[in-house]
Amino acid sequence: MSLELRQVALKVGADVHIHPTTLALQPGGFNTLLGETLSGKTTLLRLMAGLVKPTAGEVWFGGRNVTGMAVQRRRVSMVYQQFINYPNLSVFHNIASPLKVAGLSAAEVKARVGRIAELLRLSELLERRPSELSGGQQQRTALARALVKDADLVLLDEPLANLDYKLREALRDELPRLFADRGCTVVYATTEPAEALLLGGHVATLQQGRVTQFGPCTAVYREPADLTSAQVFSDPPINVARARKVGVDVVLDGQVRWPAPAAVQALPDGEITVALRPHHVRPAGHGDGVPVAGPVLICEISGSESVVHFGLAGTTWVSLAHGVLSRPVGEQAHFALDVDRCLYFDAAGRRLAA
Repeated sequence: MSLELRQVALKVGADVHIHPTTLALQPGGFNTLLGETLSGKTTLLRLMAGLVKPTAGEVWFGGRNVTGMAVQRRRVSMVYQQFINYPNLSVFHNIASPLKVAGLSAAEVKARVGRIAELLRLSELLERRPSELSGGQQQRTALARALVKDADLVLLDEPLANLDYKLREALRDELPRLFADRGCTVVYATTEPAEALLLGGHVATLQQGRVTQFGPCTAVYREPADLTSAQVFSDPPINVARARKVGVDVVLDGQVRWPAPAAVQALPDGEITVALRPHHVRPAGHGDGVPVAGPVLICEISGSESVVHFGLAGTTWVSLAHGVLSRPVGEQAHFALDVDRCLYFDAAGRRLAA
């Protein structure tokens, strides 16, 4: 069933929490809200669920205006970052609780809990209390309770944020498959661009209570409509610098020069903004590109990746590369810019098509 926000806005006193937002989510699909903490993701989820009433606009679901409808009358499930289970109930009764409220028979409750427990690998844990479970098992219990309702709308508010790395990876792989054949609309909030890409589907990028772009996940990543969307969808942060369009070239820092793409060549000479994601700024010797150099400011080695912050064009640039690449602070380090991956923006922050 489709979920549509029509000029939905939320103000609390003089503070604007959500600016007027029109958004039509994919029915029966996976939709991600991507933005940093306090960008408005949880507030949007609460508006979708009916937990908060907008101060302007309408929420439509399945072709009906549900703006004033109580959350108890909607077929909605929500899972929070802080997983919530009833401590005095067994896993079975935690999962079964919404079915009992709905008045299903004992036989139907047992059958549906059994199916979802098997799907989430909880069958052997049904008699345990939440205090006897690991964090991952508790979160899977909360997910099972949301799924067992067969809700038309499932809202997931950073549900994996408090889990360890390996479990997060496993559940990320499982989640799209869990919902693939259920016919419900899923909205998943996250602060992590990599997580949005792994989950796929459609994504809405948010900043300061505004949806800056919505579309297929890979399309928004590769073709951000504006600089804000590109910044939201990049971790480590995308490199951004002022450059100049001079003739048929782009000139950075007065010395670094490369051929401009057609859309930039069509502009009059003057200032533009260039942006390049850190994994397209390669250490010298790790790929072709336009050579640049600058003093190392920070060098971070994390597992199999190295992140080097260095000075260039009067600002700090970041290079992300595979492997352990130690660079002493203060050393003049050399890199190559993969300018074929460069994004270009005008003075208003709108992306210039390649």
